[in-house]
Amino acid sequence: MTVRFVPPPYPYDRLDEARRAASRLPGGVIDLSVGTPTDPPPAGVLAALADADRGGAARGYPPSVGTLELRSAIQHWVKDRLGAAVPLDDIGACVGTKELVAGVPQWLKLRSPGRDTVLHPALAYPTYAMGATLAGLRAVAVPSDERGRVDLSAVDPADAERALLLWVNTPGNPAGGLDDLAAAAEWGTRHGVPVFSDECYAEFTWDGPARTILGQGTGAGGLGGVVAVHSLSKTANVAGMRVGWYCGDPDLVGYLREVRKHAGLMVAGPVQRAAVAALGDTAHVDVQRRRYRERLERAAAILSAAGVVAPLPDGGFYLWVTVPGGDEWAWTAEMAERAGVLVSPGSFYGPSGSGRARLAMVAPLERLEVMARRLGVGE
Repeated sequence: MTVRFVPPPYPYDRLDEARRAASRLPGGVIDLSVGTPTDPPPAGVLAALADADRGGAARGYPPSVGTLELRSAIQHWVKDRLGAAVPLDDIGACVGTKELVAGVPQWLKLRSPGRDTVLHPALAYPTYAMGATLAGLRAVAVPSDERGRVDLSAVDPADAERALLLWVNTPGNPAGGLDDLAAAAEWGTRHGVPVFSDECYAEFTWDGPARTILGQGTGAGGLGGVVAVHSLSKTANVAGMRVGWYCGDPDLVGYLREVRKHAGLMVAGPVQRAAVAALGDTAHVDVQRRRYRERLERAAAILSAAGVVAPLPDGGFYLWVTVPGGDEWAWTAEMAERAGVLVSPGSFYGPSGSGRARLAMVAPLERLEVMARRLGVGE
């Protein structure tokens, strides 16, 4: 008998009841569940979108790999912000990084049919595992510590032998951990496993400078065996534009650029122009860093005063809290009913997230003060 695939419930759809409860409070819901930016995009980005058809950008099909202008802007950004050098041919645009994360296992499976396993952090963004599932592959979790950092020494040799790729995420979602990316690249080289490094929160690294796997691999420029994945969604507050990129290993990037071209995956032409404007303006990133840091510190103080353990992360803009009583779903309901706050239960990010919850610092400070008043917490 053929067993049909039935998509599991989308994690955030499971919060509908809590959302309704939170919405009943005067002043409405304070949504800290999803990392959806709420701050304004840079003015230059909006101006570029308003002039959408300049140069015919809205008329013809845009290059799937990204225009020369966009890839040049990415190349400069990588050098300026991460200190890594990547040739233009080793850069490709993607329709937001979630699309890439979910699709890469399928594309690589066609290239390496003898391997059937996707390795990913045990405490992680759920799309790493779902990408494997959608490709008909095994998703195998790599144990993580309490800060979400992967322990590659714990990978079973049999799983390493079957691995199609390894995902790492620094700063990590949800816990904000910072992996040793050089060690991850070395592990990949030793086992012949490509390492894909999701670095979309790199600009929000609090413990030291931003980290990248670029330059940590083998061969010229340290790009062999490694691919870095980045997005403008968080830094420029343009999640709705759906634009990101991948860069690194010439063979892997070249293959993905070609197969994605056949699949018709392309970032809209006007969006590519707006992305160039975003990449050319680093001042807005510094502004956003200050916003998130202020919110992290204030929310941590509020929760601490309310008896919740809420350490500041090493990176990212999420608080990864220990839930009083240990039942994350009960606490999610309590926070919705008592404070009108919507949070993400830790089990969304794997079984090791049980007893935790994630709060995204996307609400402005004034909304966090509403949360403080509802929880009965003073200044």
